[in-house]
Order: sequence, then structure tokens, then C-alpha cells
Amino acid sequence: MGDAMGIRVLGISGSPVVDGNLETFLLASLKSVEKPGVTIETASLAKYRIEDCRHCNFCWRKQTEGRYCALDDDGQLLFEKVESADILVLATPVYFMRTSARMAAFIDRLRLFIFGNITKKKLRNKVGVSLVVGWMRHAGIETTHLNHLLAFGILEMIAATSHDSVSPLGGSALSSEHGMGRFDPAVRLGTEHDKSGLASGRMAMERALELATIIKRGTACDVNAVPR
Repeated sequence: MGDAMGIRVLGISGSPVVDGNLETFLLASLKSVEKPGVTIETASLAKYRIEDCRHCNFCWRKQTEGRYCALDDDGQLLFEKVESADILVLATPVYFMRTSARMAAFIDRLRLFIFGNITKKKLRNKVGVSLVVGWMRHAGIETTHLNHLLAFGILEMIAATSHDSVSPLGGSALSSEHGMGRFDPAVRLGTEHDKSGLASGRMAMERALELATIIKRGTACDVNAVPR
């Protein structure tokens, strides 16, 4: 797509394990879009205090600059990172056929980008990527992707998908050999050996960069001038 036009990428790790299989997969996927004009940042939810949304509706009417939510935790730091990103990557391990508890709590808090008096629709037309690491094949990877894709849809974001990948829903890696679920004490980071999974992460990120570049180039267009 040529020059990336100053695109910012934010990768969020929803794993409670730092420097584990999930973060290994996330970093490998992000590396594929290390190009001129692209700024990449990561954040591990294991290092932030993110409380559960209380549905108090503070964000509807009481937001101010620097305070988007009533809860006094690390949420504001992440909200501002998310707001400034052009590509948001949600990466999670699969523990129970769905996204992790940490990621679920974080996604719930993103409702302020739907209803907030300051932040409403701030994620609209931004690009979302789902990255998932599972221990076994057919044990929740695609249902977990659907958690993320549903969130992107609610936020009016555009999901980056690739049908040439092992899953068209997002980057999908396995942490046991061939996804057979057999534990090998000699292998700590199984995702490093999953070539198809690593390729799927690259495909998802390259598609995301393509979409974000197209969107950036089109932001100056007058939508009212488009024939209907």
C-alpha cells in the first residue's frame, strides 16, 4: 500500500502471564508491520489495574478531558492509548472457549467509546485485529475471535480478516505441538514453533495496515459529495 502515512498500532495483551506464549505471538505479529510511518506500542493488562465496569453511566454526561470514567484505576491511561491508535489489536489466550477475564473486563470498559459525551464514536472506522492463542485445536480459538469481532462491530470499527489464514477471523496460534494438547517440559514457548499460526498473525496485521492506509487516505474526502 505504499507509505503508511503515520499509522499508530496498539497491541493489548489480555494474558495474566508476562512474556508467555500470548505475548510472543503478539510481538511476532506486530513485527510484520514494522515499517516507516508505523508506530507500534504494546500494553499488557497484567501490568494494569482495570476494574469491572459498574454501568454507572458517568461516561454519558460527565466526561472531562483526562477523566473518561468514574473508576479510579489505570483505565484512563489505556483509554487514551486506544483513542490515539489507528489499529487496535486485542490479543488473548483461550482458557474457557472465550476471551480472557482481563480482556473481557477491558472490553466492557470500552463502552465509553460508544456513549461518552467526549469519546462517543472515537473508535469508529478504526481497524481492529483479533489475535488468539489456544492450547488445543478446536478448543475455543474461533469462539474467542468472535468475542473480539463482536466488540469491534459494536464500536463501529472495521475488523481486519484474511481468508488465506488458518482462520479467517484473525491470527490464530497453538501453544502445544500441532495443537494436540501434549505437554512437553522442554518447550516453554510453543507458539514460536507454530509456523502456520505465526503466518496467520502476519496476515492479519498486514491486512490491518492495508485497511488503515486506505482509511487514512480517505479521511479528507467529503462523504456528502459521494454519489448515492
